[in-house]
Amino acid sequence: MKTLIKGGRLIDPANNRDGLYDLVIEKRKVQAVAKPGELSAKSNEGAKIIDARGLIVAPGFIDMHVHFREPGFEYKETIETGCQSAAAGGFTSVATMPNTNPVNDTRSVTEFILRKAEEKGIVNVYPIGAITQGLRGEKLSEMGDLKDAGVVAYSDDGRPVMNNELMRRAFEYSKMFGLPCIQHSEMLDLTEDGCMNEGLVSTELGLKGMPTEAEDIMVYRDICLLPKTGGRLHVAHISSGNSVELVRQAKAKGLPVTCEVAPHHFALTDEAVKDYDPNAKMSPPLRNKSDIEAIREGLKDDTIDIIATDHAPHDLVDKQVEFDRACFGIVGLETALPLTLRLVNENVFSMSKMIEKFTSRPAEIFNLDRGALGVGKIADIVIFDPDAEYVIDVQQFKSRSKNSPFDGWRVKGKVIRTIVAGKTVFSASSN
Repeated sequence: MKTLIKGGRLIDPANNRDGLYDLVIEKRKVQAVAKPGELSAKSNEGAKIIDARGLIVAPGFIDMHVHFREPGFEYKETIETGCQSAAAGGFTSVATMPNTNPVNDTRSVTEFILRKAEEKGIVNVYPIGAITQGLRGEKLSEMGDLKDAGVVAYSDDGRPVMNNELMRRAFEYSKMFGLPCIQHSEMLDLTEDGCMNEGLVSTELGLKGMPTEAEDIMVYRDICLLPKTGGRLHVAHISSGNSVELVRQAKAKGLPVTCEVAPHHFALTDEAVKDYDPNAKMSPPLRNKSDIEAIREGLKDDTIDIIATDHAPHDLVDKQVEFDRACFGIVGLETALPLTLRLVNENVFSMSKMIEKFTSRPAEIFNLDRGALGVGKIADIVIFDPDAEYVIDVQQFKSRSKNSPFDGWRVKGKVIRTIVAGKTVFSASSN
């Protein structure tokens, strides 16, 4: 069926569009993009009309860092529930981290994830393969086989590759296969038994801290390995102001390094831990105010390329324990838009720049044919109301898990409709 999205403010950074446009969708693709009144009535006979007046229409968001827990930890999340959560957050494409059970370090696991996504998923799912076998940091995975199976990047996720020679070889292979290595930057000997940011708050609470230097040293090491290897480094969920500066300097030298930030790392400081709330426990941990200011500056000057949620669902049994024993991580897909819109409203960056970091920039970094709404492109679309106010209620989340520190927050910015390949997969009016 032909669909006409009418009267919305289309923001499509990849095509330098920001204004009132009508979109025609047919056969899964964008068939026309026109100013209001330019389309003939005859050409749209029989089309389903979606009234987008007063709303923003954009390419569907892309999240390059999610944990869907399947296979192995389906009680926390499945590919099906993760995709539903993504759609509710306006995301039409997600990349799943390899820390499943079994680990995604072989073709068979990658193919299982893709098959499940085809059967149960309602958004595009792109698997990320492990750098090392079993995430143990001892021996490289079959990186070429993983690429052939369909992975879009390599990462050992929450277990950084500590061995320098192994990481060097991983970069060399990543160059050969044309895929980036995503690093969780952490020197484990500096963070052992740590559960929050090292600083005044950790001292007050009597909790073992995780210093920013643990992140900074790993970021520096990986950047140092780039010139000779020719590999591409993507720094996951950057949280340290010094690490932001290291990436800025590396980019100024022309090195192939990119990075991402998760919304919780610019929305909260380590003060959120003061009530020993396990939903404020994440890795890397919430940092202090100066780090947040550096992150905001990094977003403003494009040192930080993209925004990714690090969606990490955990069951109550994983979180309702003593703070130092609780699992790291929070769900993030259904709160990313309103949390990031706060930066737009505070003039950190423009609405167009925000959408770029959610769409065309991740598509460019990871070589995905998504993130744009030109004629002939797959019709992956999000429609949202930037001014709609509501209170976050985790019990309304589509995710199987509810571990979020933002429960009860009053926010602005609501997803109205999410469309994947021309088909509506989420509608606020039916929820």
